[in-house]
Amino acid sequence: MLVKLIEFIGAVTERPLQGLGRIILLLSATLKQMFRPPSDLRNIFKQMLEIGVNSLPVVLITALFTGMVLALQSYTGFKRFGAEGLVGTVVALSMTRELGPVLSALIVTGRAGASIAAELGTMRVTEQIDALEAMATNPVKYLVVPRFISGVIMLPALAVVTDIVGILGGYMVSVLLLGTNAKSYLRATWNFLEVQDIYSGLIKACFFGAAFTLISCYKGFYTRGGAEGVGRATTGAVVYSSMTILISDYFLSAWLFK
Repeated sequence: MLVKLIEFIGAVTERPLQGLGRIILLLSATLKQMFRPPSDLRNIFKQMLEIGVNSLPVVLITALFTGMVLALQSYTGFKRFGAEGLVGTVVALSMTRELGPVLSALIVTGRAGASIAAELGTMRVTEQIDALEAMATNPVKYLVVPRFISGVIMLPALAVVTDIVGILGGYMVSVLLLGTNAKSYLRATWNFLEVQDIYSGLIKACFFGAAFTLISCYKGFYTRGGAEGVGRATTGAVVYSSMTILISDYFLSAWLFK
């Protein structure tokens, strides 16, 4: 009975531990290859365009309406206590600390992360990655490093855009729709928003960018099973990246705002 229990625990934990070990090895190889010349700047800029610039429209729409909804709900709640003037503070702190980096990371994961996993997964099942190795080209250097660097750079940039647009959306609802005094709104936002609130969000965004690109590359890099395997890799990349972002957000918040 005890032997069967141990075998069951081993069978359940073996695959997750193997996956964790492969991700750690992939991260180690990525960091090692990142600082080895030559640097493929053209490929890096191409991935920055794909991950960052092409994600901008959906990020802008999400940030705008998130700020608007947040201002509307905050105003409704604060009005009961006569604290409508704090709506700007709530919107600014919520966007810079949490919603900016988290929303931009989740959106980019759903759009670019799925694309990364599908592209690398297709290359794996069609043996293009094996062909790179046969031509003495390091696939991690050529495929993973540009995407990893682009994610780390572009996620903070998108988070900044999300913060600005979200605060603007809150301003539009509070001032133009609900009639809050514009100077009071801006003064409350400026007085309570600190530099730490901004850079802590950027630190989160850097981590989220590294996490989703690494997981997406891992799921695509180790795809097996043809077209069906590519589908599983794409779904797994989005699911595991999103879970990692949400779980790590708690621990990063506990560390940055303790």
